[in-house]
Formats: sequence, structure tokens, C-alpha cells
Amino acid sequence: MSFGDPQRGNHPWSLSEEESRPLIKQAVEAGINFFDTANVYSDGTSEEIVGRALKDFADRDWVVLATKVHGRMHPGPNGAGLSRKAIMSEIDASLRRLGTDYVDVYQIHRWDPHTPIEETLEALHDVVKAGKARYIGASSMWAWQFSKAQHLARANGWTPFVSMQDHYNLLNREEEREMYPLCADEGVGVLPWSPLARGRLTREWGTTTARTEGDAFGRTLYHESDKAIVDAVGRVAERRGLPRAQVALAWVLRNPVVTAPIVGATKASHLEDAIAALEIGLDDAEAAELEGPYTPREPAGF
Repeated sequence: MSFGDPQRGNHPWSLSEEESRPLIKQAVEAGINFFDTANVYSDGTSEEIVGRALKDFADRDWVVLATKVHGRMHPGPNGAGLSRKAIMSEIDASLRRLGTDYVDVYQIHRWDPHTPIEETLEALHDVVKAGKARYIGASSMWAWQFSKAQHLARANGWTPFVSMQDHYNLLNREEEREMYPLCADEGVGVLPWSPLARGRLTREWGTTTARTEGDAFGRTLYHESDKAIVDAVGRVAERRGLPRAQVALAWVLRNPVVTAPIVGATKASHLEDAIAALEIGLDDAEAAELEGPYTPREPAGF
């Protein structure tokens, strides 16, 4: 979501193609091979930028390329959602923008309450059987919805989901209650979005950036009571002599259910911190200090 024409869609803080390409190249050269985008990011231009860059910088067989479907791409009843018509149209449009014959993971960006899940699952299965996607993934929804989808897929001989991309970080841990035990039981990979809470865990509470000023959705996710958690990250980071981002990402990676956090890098240092976090082992006392101020809350991000 960090890459896309800032004049298109609703992400004015996104990086242009010229600004994006060095970061994608840096990631490839560091050994990162999983790239996640969506049709709706910056009106499709994210897919275009990522597709062209990966064609220039990486071997397609080495890359794991993921995109999503659900968000509105054009006016009318078929311009959004997870109907068969929308899925079949949008996978072809995404492949054209990405400049590839297939995506490795095709993800439903949210649950669609207006389309029977059976219709969605059969359409996704047909996308896989047609060779346009290798696997399918899901994103933020209730655990009962994900369980229902998995059961129906298996009962009908359709392709089940292999991944769940959901909202998980030190400021939103509600997924630990039901979704993560379900993913562990199902053997589903977990790809948390916003592992740094839109950057709030990387700086002192109240600090603003171009993104926080222009991210209307992000402003709905967190609360003033979260300051205590951000302060705890600051204390642990200071004692360790580390950037806050590395501590916050190391905490996410402590959870054995997590496969790979989705990191929205807009600077070279963001990638450097993400890579460094892989080598940081927080001890139980540090984890307890970070987790202590958390209070149960309404799940956010669906």
C-alpha cells in the first residue's frame, strides 16, 4: 500500500514509481521474496509499480506475489465485492497490471456480506484451476466466518485458504482469542497487517506524519489509552539501544502463529529495521512489560 500514484485513490502519502523502485530493489537484494499488494491500492497503480519493478529486479519463480480483491474499482453493483463476476473480472485486471500470468496468493480483502460465501469460494477455486492463482488467502473477518469458509471449501472439494492477513500488533491483540488458535489448528499462515500500528509504535505518542494526517481509516483503529503501550515500547527500546520499530516487530514475531508481518516500508531504514527484527529475541520479562498495559477492546479493522 506504500507504493502507488499519490494522485490516484485515497493514499496521498504513497510513493511514486520513481520513489518506490529503490525500496523494492533493496528488499529483493536483502532476500525478501514476498510482496503483497491489492487491486484497490492507489486505484491499481500499486500493482503496476510492483509488477514492473519485480520484472526488472527479480526472478518470477523466486517471488511470492500476492494481491487482493474486494474493494471498489469502478461504479456499479459489480465494481466491488466478491461475486463471481467481480472475481473473474478483477483477477484478469490485476494480472494485466502486474504483468504476470499468475499470482501466488489471491486474497479476499474482506468478507462480503452481500454474496453467498459458496459463490465466492467456487469462483476462487476456478481461478486456481485456471492457473491464474496458485493459492488463495483471506483477510480481516470473524473467526466463525473463516471457519465456515474453510469447512465449505473442503466439503465441496474447493480450494481452501492457506493464509490469513489480519490486524495484529501491540495495540490490537484481539486476534489472539479465536482467530489465531483457529489458524494454528488449520495450519494457516498468518500475515499481520499494520504490525507497527500505522507507525504509532515507532515514535513517541502524539507524533504526527504525512501518513497519520491523511490516513482517515488509520485514525479509527487506535485510542488515547494506547499511549501506555507505546511508552513501554520506548522503555524497552531505550534499554536495548534499539529503534522502537525493531522491538515492536520482534514482539509480533514472538507469536509462533505469525508467518510474516506485512511491513509498509517508505524509507530504506524501514526495511533495515524489519530485517534486523528477525534477530532480536525479547525475553519473557520484556514481553510482559510490553503486554502489561493492554486492555480488551472492540476488534478494529474489519
